[in-house]
Amino acid sequence: MSGKGQRPEAGSVADAPKGNWVDRYAPGPWRPYLRLSRADRPIGTWLLLLPCWWGLLLAMLHDGQARWFDLWIFASCGIGAFLMRGAGCTWNDITDRHIDGSVARTASRPIPSGQVSVKAALAWLVAQALVAFLILLTFPGMAIALGILALAPVAVYPFAKRFTWWPQVFLGIAFNWGALLAWTAHTGRLEWPAVVLYLAGIAWTLFYDTIYAHQDAEDDALIGVKSTARLFGDQSPQWLRWFLVVTVVLMTAAVILAMRGGEPMALLVALLGPWALGLHLLWQLTRLNLHDTTALLALFRSNRNAGLLPLPFFAIALLV
Repeated sequence: MSGKGQRPEAGSVADAPKGNWVDRYAPGPWRPYLRLSRADRPIGTWLLLLPCWWGLLLAMLHDGQARWFDLWIFASCGIGAFLMRGAGCTWNDITDRHIDGSVARTASRPIPSGQVSVKAALAWLVAQALVAFLILLTFPGMAIALGILALAPVAVYPFAKRFTWWPQVFLGIAFNWGALLAWTAHTGRLEWPAVVLYLAGIAWTLFYDTIYAHQDAEDDALIGVKSTARLFGDQSPQWLRWFLVVTVVLMTAAVILAMRGGEPMALLVALLGPWALGLHLLWQLTRLNLHDTTALLALFRSNRNAGLLPLPFFAIALLV
């Protein structure tokens, strides 16, 4: 292990962006809990939120209309993503507290570093989940049911790396659930375009989280934690190309299914969305260096921009 695992000053987390808002502005007593929720690293909230917005806009394209309630869906997905990402990270750190202390990048997290007790972390988890549940109750019944069902993959994910080389699949199942939820919140029903979009999101997660997992590959090997990064090793670039292709193909199929029989020009504009996402993933591959942890983290974080790219095309298609 390298010196990068040394605990930063003032309890901040080793891989958090320097000068993040939690370290600079949050009240002192709240900082450990906000760090537990990864509020100092917003990329995870974005990656949870973006499939929600994909699903909402694609649902609007599907039925050709926007309603005032869609503004609430749009905003509540943002609030809910922040809360449920925080609850999920809290649960992950509770279950991984013994592992995190042995990994250089995670040893400074609030639980292994002693800033937050397990009992306090559980209380924080429940508080976040309850507020998110109250927001969920404003949605139609089918969407509420889907939201409750989403707790299953969230609960299982932290254990996946103990029994499968593909824990990134479980992360993808959990992180892209919003595509199903937002579609159903708009339409009141779950349909095939949303399912195909959801599968595209899972492929995208396999792409970006394999990159992310390469940061910890050496430590994971020492403690026996599984990941696609360890499974693929130096063959990761070839696998990432396949995940890129599957992501673009499935999102393209979701757009076509959602807009069948609609305005051809609107369809063409919407189809630019998945291809723009694919070009960004291709750009990431050209800069991939599996042995440069700083570059790996930067590429992983760039997936916020990648996931934002389909949205303006979907939005413009609504106006065509």
